[in-house]
Amino acid sequence: MFNSVTDIHKNNFVGKKIIVGISTCLLGNNVRFDGGHKRFHLAVDELSDYFEYQSACPEMAIGLPTPRPALRLVKSNSGEIALKFSNGSEGDLTEKMNRYSVEYLEKFNQFSGYIVCAKSPSCGLERVRVYDPIGNGNRKAGTGIFTENLKKMMPWLPIEEDGRLNDPHIRENFVIRVFALDELNELRMNAFTRQSLIDFHTRYKLLLLAHSQPLYRELGRFVANNKEWHSLEAFFDEYRNRFMTLLQHQATRRNHTNVLMHVQGYFKRYLTSNQRQALSQLILEYRQGIQPLLAPLTLINHYLSEHPDNYLSKQRYFHPYPQSLRLRYGL
Repeated sequence: MFNSVTDIHKNNFVGKKIIVGISTCLLGNNVRFDGGHKRFHLAVDELSDYFEYQSACPEMAIGLPTPRPALRLVKSNSGEIALKFSNGSEGDLTEKMNRYSVEYLEKFNQFSGYIVCAKSPSCGLERVRVYDPIGNGNRKAGTGIFTENLKKMMPWLPIEEDGRLNDPHIRENFVIRVFALDELNELRMNAFTRQSLIDFHTRYKLLLLAHSQPLYRELGRFVANNKEWHSLEAFFDEYRNRFMTLLQHQATRRNHTNVLMHVQGYFKRYLTSNQRQALSQLILEYRQGIQPLLAPLTLINHYLSEHPDNYLSKQRYFHPYPQSLRLRYGL
């Protein structure tokens, strides 16, 4: 028998690494237009202990050399987006980039996440500069051609840029989604049944509640009506889309507080008056921004080790990823 929720969840992160796609330049390879790279410390030095990277440089893959003229997104008068050289050289690379993207993503499609290079006309996720036909009036409103195809072909996939991942809240949200999707993918490959998906959903209930209460309730109703779906595969696909969309919402301090107060109720009959007061105070101080989330969670884990609860001990909320990533220290 496990002694604590920590013991249970430690076992979930032992074994193979999670397959995550990444822009090759972020690994420190000299593939950029200027012959350089954009080595991303977080990916290379921290997440690589848990992620197995499948890298691609779409621009090199379609035959461009390094160094090379920079590319840019150009919006035609009819509203179509094209990938062209920024120095005025003739050539429209859009079709070639689209064709490569589709072929690559059909071949490599077992990702649980993808990290793309910010601002890139091929890989950027958002706010990529889009120019008018004569090269003026650029607006930060585009998505790189490769990443646009990635989003269309795998709408459930966690995708983030290197720049955005420097934000601690975005970083934690991305990592949560990667580990959750990896577990969901493993579920599908190993004796998948309606009951196993219901059990999966049950393990994630508190975590989902912290991300969006309305979508949590909506997804709960969807799972409860699973027998209305004759095709288990179709049910899984729809569940995956809804589940990942829900987790994409940032967990808020208010929602975390509601979850913590809900968990507190499980210990009422076991704790002394002083213990209950200590936990209530920590939850209050977290809600007020005085304490990090880790403070009340640490005390709850301590109480859970002394007063085991089968439902709580299985909840991913307490350890949605390895503690060694230290992502909740500043939240």
